[in-house]
Amino acid sequence: MPPAPHLKPLQTPIDPLGLTSEDFVRACREQGVFRPAALAAYRAVFRQGTLESGIAHAALPPITKTLREDSPEGQVVKFLTQVEGTPALKPASPPPHLPTSTTPPLPHSSTPPLEVESVLIPMIGSLGLSTYTLCVSSQVGCAMGCGFCETAQMGLIRSLTPAEIVSQWYNARHVVGIAPKNIVFMGMGEPMHNYDAVMQAVAVLKDHNGPHVPISQITISTVGNVDGLRKMAEQIKQEGWHRLNIALSLNAPNDEVRAQIMPINKSWNMADLQQVLLDWPRFAGNKLCIEYVLIPGVNDRPEHVEQLAAWLLPFKTADRGKPRALLNLIPYNPRRNSPWPAPTEEHVEQFLQALINAGIFAKRRRTKGRQMMGACGQLGAAHIRARKLVTPITPTISAESAAAGTPHA
Repeated sequence: MPPAPHLKPLQTPIDPLGLTSEDFVRACREQGVFRPAALAAYRAVFRQGTLESGIAHAALPPITKTLREDSPEGQVVKFLTQVEGTPALKPASPPPHLPTSTTPPLPHSSTPPLEVESVLIPMIGSLGLSTYTLCVSSQVGCAMGCGFCETAQMGLIRSLTPAEIVSQWYNARHVVGIAPKNIVFMGMGEPMHNYDAVMQAVAVLKDHNGPHVPISQITISTVGNVDGLRKMAEQIKQEGWHRLNIALSLNAPNDEVRAQIMPINKSWNMADLQQVLLDWPRFAGNKLCIEYVLIPGVNDRPEHVEQLAAWLLPFKTADRGKPRALLNLIPYNPRRNSPWPAPTEEHVEQFLQALINAGIFAKRRRTKGRQMMGACGQLGAAHIRARKLVTPITPTISAESAAAGTPHA
């Protein structure tokens, strides 16, 4: 008996990596494939790692290099994937505090491929169980210009598509062979500078027919794009998005210090950041994470502890007996040609204790992957710095678009 028409291979198989299951079902229906077959093909891609089924064809960026480094909690795995060098979408304007590059994009045929860096970080939880967190990139390079970050030294090459973001999870799970429990958008790039692609990728990652990563185990990190934060605040009010986590890279106790190391502070200062987080929607379990990279001689003085405590004071209002915000202390990981050294362990512990003594709910993030340039702030390819095109492929979020909001499936 010949196969049913809806089971025949499609003339143009559909790539599901950047699509939710409902997106994929609709696309298949347009080619005459009905829902049961479409869902079966979609699940096979994400659950069994089947790249080709006749209905689905996942264009997976290949892994070009894998690095491993031992840590007390397990092996850190950094892998590099290769993507096309030409932006998939038309470039737009850079953030207001950064100049527009005068270098035109290279023709597609002559643009070399690019490398995307992702890191699998081992974690041992309070119950002693070993898990992995996947640190994903949202862009190749970054336009934010933070002085302590290796990625920022590249400039922005281009933003990643939703499929290229989701493919990092796929490669971790089905190629490297490690299923991450958590996903953090803390790799290369500023997620708020590629907002629509990042939110679509999250929609795919949390899809119960796809990767099925609980929304409570996904975190978006930002250097402080207030317009993007306002838009995300509206997004998490939507059903199925309430517990999406946010992490703010504060990294300074006052505006003077922050403006020196983070140019974005010239557009949105610490008072702006404080207000947008105070206005953040409250749902059970969605604690605010404030990240503070401890840089010797820059933001590590005793008076800085007092200033931090004052900035965090409004967040001490308890949510069901727990503080509203957690300060995550991160020892600085030197970038290439860094003007600063890493802090000593003794100094990190002293600063952490001073924070706690000042009444700040603070924890210390353990350094993992520093030797292979896989730790926080160290991702980035030095050999493509000269190709910087400070032009994101999606517009910087404006106040008008933030007010409008863009819900996703």
